[in-house]
Amino acid sequence: MWKGRFAVETAELVQQFGESISYDWRLYKQDVAGSIAHAHAQREAGLLTSEEFDQIENGLRQIEADIDGGKFEFKTSLEDIHMNIEAELTRRIGPAGAKLHTARSRNDQVATDTRLYCRAEVDAISVGIRSLQSALLDRAEKYAATVLPAYTHLQRGQPVTVGHHLLAYVEMLDRDLGRLADCRKRLNVSPLGSGALAGSTINLDRQAIADELGFDRISTNSMDAVSDRDYIVEFLFAMSLCGVHLSRLSEDLILWCSAEFGFVTLSDAHTTGSSLMPQKKNPDVCEITRGKTGRLLGNLVSLLTAVKGLPLTYNRDLQEDKEPLFDSIDTLKLTLAVNAEMIAAMEVREENCSRAASDPMLLATDLADWLVKQGVPFRNAHELVGKAVAESVKTGTPLNQLDLSAIDPAYTSEAGSVFDLGRALAARTNPGAPSVENVRSEIRRWRESGL
Repeated sequence: MWKGRFAVETAELVQQFGESISYDWRLYKQDVAGSIAHAHAQREAGLLTSEEFDQIENGLRQIEADIDGGKFEFKTSLEDIHMNIEAELTRRIGPAGAKLHTARSRNDQVATDTRLYCRAEVDAISVGIRSLQSALLDRAEKYAATVLPAYTHLQRGQPVTVGHHLLAYVEMLDRDLGRLADCRKRLNVSPLGSGALAGSTINLDRQAIADELGFDRISTNSMDAVSDRDYIVEFLFAMSLCGVHLSRLSEDLILWCSAEFGFVTLSDAHTTGSSLMPQKKNPDVCEITRGKTGRLLGNLVSLLTAVKGLPLTYNRDLQEDKEPLFDSIDTLKLTLAVNAEMIAAMEVREENCSRAASDPMLLATDLADWLVKQGVPFRNAHELVGKAVAESVKTGTPLNQLDLSAIDPAYTSEAGSVFDLGRALAARTNPGAPSVENVRSEIRRWRESGL
């Protein structure tokens, strides 16, 4: 492609070092779509005859079909997907194929292809997130009233329900969907027509090309258009944070599956055994999910590092955007799918949850609230309950069986009424609180939203 300037063939090691066809081949559908739109604009500008346009479009469609069918031979010597397709097109249809690259560069071409690719994958990942949300919502509905302890510092804190706990992850995933939607708006901009960095003296209808490819608008600075990879960084970040949320869910389930917690059982189909210990049932999906989150984070840092010191405009370093992008997309899509399937089959061991939630210490804060309602300032109430807790620990007497009036006269005979778990949960009626009524209301709201 640059034989007019160079007298010596590119060294084989340089070809091997610089090629990207081994991974950017997956942009072929976007490359074909972008080339057809570009050729359409060339025809409208009088650069191609209708016959030449038909030859180009038919030739590109045939190449796309050959790649679909695994019949296309990619050549490392042609470096990337763009030149592989263009060279084969020219071989097949002759001079018309050599006209296709008029008024464009691989710089704006690859930016167009990756934006189209990211747009499609944002949509696909969003579907995967919705599927996982749906699975969580189904489990939340089934166990909306199943009480279990919630934790801070991995110490028992206050009672909630399994439904409320799972809905927290539905919320997290919904924020992930919002970030992806925002990312989609910013990436859905057409750079085609920006050329290598300064456009072209042959002016094609950029807006018509953008409309044909489904872009919302065209880029307004040619230098930024060919060097911008913000949209990939942002996409990688959105995927990374989604991975972090999945990792947190995984950590909860790993704990809940242990004999020490015993709150849930995962199906045999989503767990594995041990090669040595026959009794083991390991939550491998959760552990691998937790591990793959590091991979998603690493891909984000990799690209941030690659672009942090680049001068305008295009630099070959930007070739390093695709492998992290493709890997994160593949990783997150599979992770979402397997987690949705696992959650859908998960069963909660309600008797164990109930046993853990029966710990009267979970209602210590409710006892302080009761004192406040009797007119005791909260800090004083906090101290009085702290004294009761200390006495409970010291004597081994459950908190709800102590003679509280012996600790302080502020405790009347009515104080014991606090230790009714059903009443305690039902009293948590503020928006966002875990009363069963609230949980069921939230489930209805999510259902009405389309989950």
